[in-house]
Amino acid sequence: MYTTKEACEQVGISYETLKFYCKEGLVPNVKRDKNNYRKFDEKNIAWLKGIQSLRKCGMSIKDIKVYMNYCLKGESTIPERKEMLDKSKDFLLKQIEEISESINFINSKQTFYDDVLSGKIKYISNLIEVED
Repeated sequence: MYTTKEACEQVGISYETLKFYCKEGLVPNVKRDKNNYRKFDEKNIAWLKGIQSLRKCGMSIKDIKVYMNYCLKGESTIPERKEMLDKSKDFLLKQIEEISESINFINSKQTFYDDVLSGKIKYISNLIEVED
């Protein structure tokens, strides 16, 4: 069993984040010790890591609650969970595409600037008039 501080260290989140997740009801089945402090077991830690992954996938807290409730209902909700994950995957793939386009833009600008600095081409601008 892990204390709140130890759980934060295991998952790599701040105390405030863990407290927020608990208050939002995102960490079901957390035990408490004789002093009423939360104690986290390996399943709690695995679920918290899952929450972190879902957040990185762009899933909102509201959607994570829906996903968690599906999980709590058991195997019968696997199709719904798969659908939620498919939407997250589509979102991430779109982000990858946008990032790739941005990197291509930067690469083309860097090439242009390198060519201008090396004297291969003449500088042109879309913003200012450049004298010939």
